Amino acid sequence: MPAPSVTLVLPAYNEARRLGPALDELFRWLDQEGDVLGDARVLVVDDGSSDGTADLVRGRPEARRDGAKPARLRVITVPHRGKGSAVRAGMLAADGDYLVFTDADMATPPGELPKLLKALESADVALGSRIQPDGSDMRASQPVLRRLLGKAFHVVASVWVVGPVQDTQCGFKGFTRSAARDLFAQQQVTSIVFDVELIHLARRRGYRIAVVPIQWADRLGSRMRARPGLAMRVAWDLLRIPFLHRRVKRLRPASS
Repeated sequence: MPAPSVTLVLPAYNEARRLGPALDELFRWLDQEGDVLGDARVLVVDDGSSDGTADLVRGRPEARRDGAKPARLRVITVPHRGKGSAVRAGMLAADGDYLVFTDADMATPPGELPKLLKALESADVALGSRIQPDGSDMRASQPVLRRLLGKAFHVVASVWVVGPVQDTQCGFKGFTRSAARDLFAQQQVTSIVFDVELIHLARRRGYRIAVVPIQWADRLGSRMRARPGLAMRVAWDLLRIPFLHRRVKRLRPASS
C-alpha cells in the first residue's frame, strides 16, 4: 500500500525574512529524507502579512507544478486575525491523510516529523512536547520572564482546561484528517490560546491523544511580547473555553 500522504501547515505573519531560510531547511530535508513520509506537501497560510510573505512563497520553485504533479508548496492568504485563525484556515484547507501544523521558523526541525506521524498510526491527535522523557525541558533556552509566564499559564490551563498535558503551546501538532476536520471546524479561539482549546476539544470528543517528545530550539525574531493586553486576552480565552464547548458530545470512550 502507498505511504500515507501528509500536509504541513505553516502559519506566517510578516515572516518574509525568516520564512525563506526555514523553507530551504524544510525542503532540503524532504528531498533527502522525506521518502519516509510518502506524498508530502506544504501549505503556508499568510495571515494578512504586509511584507511580501505570500509573494516569497509563490516565487519559490517548489510552488510550481511539475508536469501533471501538483505543486509541493502553495500559499493561501487570510485576513489578519491571529495565529489560531490562520492555523484553522490552513488545517481546513489542507488535504492528506495526516495534517501537521508547525511554526514557520522551523523551531522544531523537520527531522522530528516521522516521530509525530508514527504516533498517528495509533492515535488521532499527536502533541509535540518540549519536555523530554528524563524531565528536561527544551524551553530552558527561553528568556526567564517568558519561562515564568509559561509556568503560570500551565498551572491555570491544567486545572481549568486541559488536564495533565504539560506542554500545550508547542507549535508542532499532528492530526488524522478526520480528527482535524472535526476539531478545527469547532475551534473558536483565534489567539495563541487556540492550542489549549484544541486539546480541550480532543479530550471532550474522546480522541486518542499521544504526547511525543521532540527536539526544539528557541529562534530569534518572535513577535510575541508579554504585554498587559496579551495577558488579559489569554486569561479571557482560557476562562471561556469550557463554556464555549460545554455542549460538545463525545464520539468514543475517553482516551487514557
